[in-house]
Amino acid sequence: MSLFAISDLHLPCDDSKKMDVFGDNWKDHFDKIKDNWYKVVKPDDIVLLPGDLSWAMSLDDALPHLKMISDLPGRKVILRGNHDYWWTSLTKVRNAVTNGTYVIQNDSICLGDYVICGTRGWIMPGDPSFDEDKDRQIYDRELIRLQLTLDSAGKDLKEGRKLIVMMHFPPAYPNGKDTGFTKLISDSGASAVVYGHLHGKQYNIDKYPVLLLSDIPYYLVSCDANDFKLKKLY
Repeated sequence: MSLFAISDLHLPCDDSKKMDVFGDNWKDHFDKIKDNWYKVVKPDDIVLLPGDLSWAMSLDDALPHLKMISDLPGRKVILRGNHDYWWTSLTKVRNAVTNGTYVIQNDSICLGDYVICGTRGWIMPGDPSFDEDKDRQIYDRELIRLQLTLDSAGKDLKEGRKLIVMMHFPPAYPNGKDTGFTKLISDSGASAVVYGHLHGKQYNIDKYPVLLLSDIPYYLVSCDANDFKLKKLY
């Protein structure tokens, strides 16, 4: 049983949201993802998808995209991203996915040897775009949600199982400086962290493919950061 991750599928609803406006490498990007997915993922494998799945604004519009994801091989675990505006009700999202697809929102799930948990995260203090008046409350709330999901995972974290943390926003700074998120993760006994959100010039995947903090690897799994291929973790 292998564990993979890929983030930020950004499936478009119409021509107004085609991702190739961000570069020629995005042309037919989901076809590239599917091609690689079918090559590497077996029915018992797990694929983590930490957010920004669809540009849809309503759940009804996102249903075709959720079906596309659900129909792919393996067991899929999805998390909400900042552009998943269609994700308003956890119950409705869980009812909308099928075929071995699981939904994480501030809680956790145990699949074989892995305990998987996660939350969306947010822009962190010290980031140039962080606004103390607008972002502080959301950031503090996401710290609470991360603690909730880690507490939930801790109940299933027995010997031999690995704790995997999913976040949409980067939980760490590129220079390795601790954040509120990394401190909680370091105390949790996590084996690995996956995150997305960053695209194009926002990352340097060749120079910093994995960030190691407290011996925990942090993997950027945005689809364009990995040439639209799934990142194999284990």
